Amino acid sequence: MTSTTVDSNCTADRILFLLKTRGPLKTADLAQLLAITFEATRQQVQKLQAAELISGISVPAKGAGRPSQKWALTAAAQRRFPDSHSVLTLQLIESVEQVFGSDGVDRLISRMEDSNSREYQQACAGAESLEDKVRILVQLRERAGYMAEIQADGDNWLIVENHCPICIAATRCQGFCRSELQVFQAAIGEQGLVERCEHLISGDRRCVYRISPK
Repeated sequence: MTSTTVDSNCTADRILFLLKTRGPLKTADLAQLLAITFEATRQQVQKLQAAELISGISVPAKGAGRPSQKWALTAAAQRRFPDSHSVLTLQLIESVEQVFGSDGVDRLISRMEDSNSREYQQACAGAESLEDKVRILVQLRERAGYMAEIQADGDNWLIVENHCPICIAATRCQGFCRSELQVFQAAIGEQGLVERCEHLISGDRRCVYRISPK
């Protein structure tokens, strides 16, 4: 595996994609999702482990059985997914802070928030239902590199972001995360309430937003 990005047509990279979007999985689970034999999957898993792209984690057994092993992405594997030039973004943030102070960074984020809000509200303007708006937001986030998907949650909807292409910048300046939540709420409008229920920066595997109808 010599490429620096994930190729959805490569079996090994498909494993990385599944672990990215679904979280830790057993070898048997991967084999079923890939529709290939357990032995073929095991061989790919061994190669990924040797390349230090995945690592095993022990999962306590339910009841009196033995603990099972699941596979999770390493930091090296996480870097194979697009980062939208986050290192450069981080450098720009630090430069703005040095020249204009923290207020300058806040103004920069507010300007970006205003721009994104207009774009997202315009995209959702013709949507009649709350579900339609959520689906439009997911499409926008998917195009932006967030590996986004929509999930039903009872009467609510979830926007699941399996990847954060600006994670480095967001870790440095969490105003980006605050802005993201507000942009979603502005696009949904009075039809629903947006809340973040999982947060990558807080230690969760991904970011998840729940949209509840008002």
